[in-house]
Amino acid sequence: QVQLVESGGGLVQPGGSLRLSCTASTSIFSIYAMGWYRQAPGKQRDPVAAITSGSTPNYVDSVKGRFTISRDNAKNTMYLQMNSLKPEDTAVYYCYIRPTIVSDTSWGQGTQVTVSS
Repeated sequence: QVQLVESGGGLVQPGGSLRLSCTASTSIFSIYAMGWYRQAPGKQRDPVAAITSGSTPNYVDSVKGRFTISRDNAKNTMYLQMNSLKPEDTAVYYCYIRPTIVSDTSWGQGTQVTVSS
């Protein structure tokens, strides 16, 4: 199974920015699916953003225009740049990867993002 290591979470004021990183133990060059979910306290884990092997991004409506997902194939790393953060963005953020259509999905360990003044 693919190992994923996340970093970049923390405490930020409303309107601030953070960049999350997710580094995989395998090449991400032709990955079937990869992206980010988040889970707020007492809520289910919900999708945030995803990126295709051709680097086409998809976002949930609540983060469009504020978050940017990207990938660096040479570093086997995916990023989530989060700008104009709001208190409702507070959650544990998880990256995921599914190497092929028949593969299991692997998850990162999660990183806490807290938006508060």
